[in-house]
Amino acid sequence: LAFLCNGYEEEEVKPGDTRIVLHLHPRIAPVKAAILPLMKRDRLDEKAKQIASSLRGNYSIQYDESGSIGKRYRRQDEIGTPLCITVDYQTKEDDSVTIRDRDSMKQERLSVKELDSYLHQLLS
Repeated sequence: LAFLCNGYEEEEVKPGDTRIVLHLHPRIAPVKAAILPLMKRDRLDEKAKQIASSLRGNYSIQYDESGSIGKRYRRQDEIGTPLCITVDYQTKEDDSVTIRDRDSMKQERLSVKELDSYLHQLLS
């Protein structure tokens, strides 16, 4: 209960728009990462499902393709998921994904091949 109370935050992004975030340490977060295809079309969802299944053996992964990408980020923020991995059109070109950090909201590109070691390093 202490972790939940301490980690819960409502931050005002802009007037009238509140972002709810559960700042759980990655080791205790129930979901370690979310795999989000930017769109359900153009086979982005297929690639996202492949990535999710490859990581699911070692980590608690959630796959979400419903709604806009912003709403999906917000849903993951609310349940304390530390990382969102977005499969976009650039993924089809160079096999890299966008990783969004829950707390800083910073995004970076990373090769799909490096995802497992990246998650391992974050959770160790």
